[in-house]
Amino acid sequence: MKTALLALLVALLTVPVACGQQEPSSKSAATTPITAAEFSRIVQEFSEPGGYFRSDNFTSNETSYLHITGKLKELGVSGGAYIGVGPEQNFTYIAKIRPRIAFIVDIRRQAVIQHLMYKAIFHQAENRAQFLSWLFSKPLPGGGKEKDFSLEELLQYMSQAPSSREVYLANLAAVRKSIVDDFHFPLSPDDVKSLDYVYTAFWRGNLRIGFSFSSGMYDSGPWGFPTLKDLILATDHNGQRGNFLAAEDDYQFVRKLQEQNRIIPVVGDFGGTKALATVAGYLKKNGYTVSAFYTSNVEQFLFENKIFGNFAESVSKMPIDNRSVFIRAVRAGMAPHPAYQPGDRMTPLLEKISDFVEDYRQGRAEDYWSMVTKHYIAGTQPREQLAPRSMP
Repeated sequence: MKTALLALLVALLTVPVACGQQEPSSKSAATTPITAAEFSRIVQEFSEPGGYFRSDNFTSNETSYLHITGKLKELGVSGGAYIGVGPEQNFTYIAKIRPRIAFIVDIRRQAVIQHLMYKAIFHQAENRAQFLSWLFSKPLPGGGKEKDFSLEELLQYMSQAPSSREVYLANLAAVRKSIVDDFHFPLSPDDVKSLDYVYTAFWRGNLRIGFSFSSGMYDSGPWGFPTLKDLILATDHNGQRGNFLAAEDDYQFVRKLQEQNRIIPVVGDFGGTKALATVAGYLKKNGYTVSAFYTSNVEQFLFENKIFGNFAESVSKMPIDNRSVFIRAVRAGMAPHPAYQPGDRMTPLLEKISDFVEDYRQGRAEDYWSMVTKHYIAGTQPREQLAPRSMP
């Protein structure tokens, strides 16, 4: 009897206690690189046919994207799995959250080709200086081996340094070769055209490149959207820069995840029935918990197109815990959100995914506006708003 009790006590003491974001049951599964063949298989098999969106999302158009990074840290959102949409702002959220794996799901196949282009550039670039050099086809003195460039020095150099069509064509060929040979991803003739189009846009647009409604226009045009330079230099509410290119350590984390084939782009409609549901199944099967799901303002279009239910069903299948959050960006529009800050084009918000799922199951997901105003968590306020007011 004593032996049996002792064995039971040992068994109880050795049961792991759950804490923080759930990780894969095997620690090595969270750090072992995914093979190139498996990466390519996932991208192809999880993807849906490409869909239409009305703009060239070369870059984000959300100048306030950093305003919730402090709140993410405060809420303990870290590790696990990250899901996102759109271009480079995902790299900043990945750098802040430090997930074990990330999926970028976008309705446009061109967006996935752009992320494969980024992946090839990360593969070539040992540091952030080399990353910008490859992105804009502007060679660095000495190959850019030094890592101690200030952000201002890097951006000034990229704005003023000469380039050439020969450098651009050689880089484009290397990027294409890397996608096909290193990542085992076959490029169709249309994919090759998309890659040429996107890489040309960065070469011609340089730091002026931005979100655009006109095909072939590489800067923000007459709409006043931020340039890539604006986004790289963006700050949080307290004036601190946070872009993934603002600090070498953040860049290196994103690069490492890319080199491990753990940032996986997938063609998928949030309102479809395959891509997101398949990602959810993969995460559950492999023991990941979603830490953050960046949706921008895509849910607005899902409500307008009456396909929001498909999205909610896919989300309800995702492995989450009480710290899993949505990251949203709500347009100012005619009725500014209660959390709107003057000067912001978009209002960044968080919401517990568990609250969203419960509302959906109870039939309380009525419309977009009620969804983004019911359980929202605003970003950290500016210090001057947090300071106590003096008595008159």
